[in-house]
Amino acid sequence: MDYETLWNRLTPLYETSEAKAIIRWVLDVRFGLSMTDILCGKVKELSADDQKELETILQRLEKGEPVQYIIGVADFCGRQFHVAPGVLIPRPETEELCQWIVQETGVRRQESGDYHILDIGTGSGCIAITLAMEMPEAKVTAWDISDEALSIAQENAQVLGAEIIFEHQDILNISLTSQYNLIVSNPPYIQPKESDGMAKNVLDYEPHQALFTPDDQPIIFYQRIGDFAWQYLKTGGALYLELNPLTAHEVSDYLHQLGFSEIEIRQDQFGKQRFLKATKI
Repeated sequence: MDYETLWNRLTPLYETSEAKAIIRWVLDVRFGLSMTDILCGKVKELSADDQKELETILQRLEKGEPVQYIIGVADFCGRQFHVAPGVLIPRPETEELCQWIVQETGVRRQESGDYHILDIGTGSGCIAITLAMEMPEAKVTAWDISDEALSIAQENAQVLGAEIIFEHQDILNISLTSQYNLIVSNPPYIQPKESDGMAKNVLDYEPHQALFTPDDQPIIFYQRIGDFAWQYLKTGGALYLELNPLTAHEVSDYLHQLGFSEIEIRQDQFGKQRFLKATKI
């Protein structure tokens, strides 16, 4: 097999540029081939065992299985995180959320002594671990309702050297808590009616519990997170959220009614209203 044959097999599912990127990533991460190696024809020089494994990977990709689950890792903010079907695959948009937090909280954190961060719905741990690594003075706690997700997140924290307190918690039924300077969450926000337009590799493989809201309560998780944050954020503390653009203003209105001020909605790299910051004064 050569590079062109490999990526052409994925074009029924992916745009050409994405098909090429997926194949390059597989050849790099799993088989250690650089782009120079690929252009020099090193794909054809793989051993028989590697060729067999590559064919198995291709067959799984052709069925729509996400490459990150097949290889077992995903890139996020310059680090590699272990992922499996029990957690969402980290998205580039969420990287933007982490970058916003790090940029805005650095000076304030240094001036205020202990700085406590809570990540609600941590999944693979990508947000909590990134913030802990970029802000090592902060004390980071991460919650999830899934034991499988917590196990994966703990593994990632250990491998990457991040100190995180992981807790099994359900935002709809909190049993234990503390006071925080910053709360961040990328909660389930896709409405069931949106599923018709979703990619097969997301809909068929990623955990629905982490994707979808109840059909009749599209902002229920934002409401409960807002209620919790209003009670347990310290004065001057900030709430950061990743949003569904369809309900961005509804979430903002709810937080404003709770009493949050300085509510800011930001667009992601694709021009969609994706992030929100609200401050408790």
